[in-house]
Amino acid sequence: MRRTPVVTFLAIQAVLLLWWLAFFPGLFSRDSVLYLSHTLVGPWISDHSVLYDGLTWLSVKLTGDLGALTLLQTTAMAAALTWLAQALRRLGSPPRTTTAMAIVLAFLPPFGAFSVTMWKDVPFTACAIAIAAVSCTIAANKTVRTRDLVALGLLFTGLGLFRANGFLVTAIAVVVLVLVVRVMRVRLALVGLAAAAIPMLLTSVVLPMAGIYAPSKTYVYHTAFGDLAVAFRERPEQFDPWDRAVLASVAPLSRWAKGGACHTINPLIWRGDFSWQQADAHASELLDMWRRLLLRDPGLVVETRLCRGAIAWKITDNPHAEGGGTYHFSRRPTADFYVGPGKVPYFPETALYTLRPLSQPLYDVASGWLDASLNHDLDWLLWRGAFWCYLSYLAIGATALVRRSRHVLAVGAVIVGQQLAILANISAQDYRYMASPIFIGFMLLPLLVSSASRRLRETWRRTPSAGATSSSA
Repeated sequence: MRRTPVVTFLAIQAVLLLWWLAFFPGLFSRDSVLYLSHTLVGPWISDHSVLYDGLTWLSVKLTGDLGALTLLQTTAMAAALTWLAQALRRLGSPPRTTTAMAIVLAFLPPFGAFSVTMWKDVPFTACAIAIAAVSCTIAANKTVRTRDLVALGLLFTGLGLFRANGFLVTAIAVVVLVLVVRVMRVRLALVGLAAAAIPMLLTSVVLPMAGIYAPSKTYVYHTAFGDLAVAFRERPEQFDPWDRAVLASVAPLSRWAKGGACHTINPLIWRGDFSWQQADAHASELLDMWRRLLLRDPGLVVETRLCRGAIAWKITDNPHAEGGGTYHFSRRPTADFYVGPGKVPYFPETALYTLRPLSQPLYDVASGWLDASLNHDLDWLLWRGAFWCYLSYLAIGATALVRRSRHVLAVGAVIVGQQLAILANISAQDYRYMASPIFIGFMLLPLLVSSASRRLRETWRRTPSAGATSSSA
């Protein structure tokens, strides 16, 4: 029994190793190239994860390549998934089925290909899965132990270190946990407060002292600028001449109108005629304009945020709307598309961002398997987290009823945190933003079936008793 976690981990790691061999050194996007550019070319800006930038740099400096980074990611994901599988067994999830589901998940492209992609979202997701595992332990024990607090503190801090919105996920998840548990609530709240504050303190105070610049104002407030673009496209009469002059100083008014796609801010800020420098310079005026829009027409702002946050709550995508389709992966074989004038500055190590499969047969199989999974009919099931959020809530609710324990609700804390954080503030319909609810939800399937079956059996047992009582009467 003690060897079960080790066997499970090794099985998952072996499967992920196949993905790593197939897509060596890993899948990548523009963000992936930017991570290394920060440390080798500069300036180093904390608009992405400084910790992940450092890990990317370390991989190149120690090994001369990026494969060590993605190999480490596979180990982290295998460990997190094993932890969750073991914790779910303690909640009553069928042991063999739960273990099998964990291994099957590693074969599926949303987990396998994701694990070998050079994104900061991968370690973020590993932390989220591990938080769900700790929450399962709390639910099984019906109490919070010191070791649970330590684990949650480290993992919640990890969320903030790997993604800018990690502090918001942490804040929401900790509120849920505090409402659910009956002991150590103050300590849990303090742990959550510290975990949310540490990354923000590092970004605003500590890192600038080390020569790492804070993110630009446009990066921080780009979703607010996106709200303005939607308003300008749909209700231009609300913008007076002064407002229009401020907008025009940043980008042509035609860009603000074209960039007003509610599903994504990409057509606004990632076009050549939008000046990030001017947006930074006029950030205070733009934010004042946004605040007035919020007070004057809050419904429009809410509608825009719901539209842009559709990846969090809407089961299906909207491929017919601009930016409304689900973004999965960049499949470019080299980084040439991302490097050059007006793009990421060139540096010699950009050549490392080239797909170099260590096994061509494995690449052919993995690539074909990934292509098959991108069938749009399967998009809602494989690539969007909303369905799995709702299924997770169903599984958690059913288990709480069967076990007659409110502590089971703690398992959903990180899922609620991620869903609400993404719903409130996100830039596009990227599947990676809601990856962890997909994986956690998939692992909750055996628990859902087990709890539902147990509930049905209990109901069936009571029904004959009631019938017998009526007959004797």
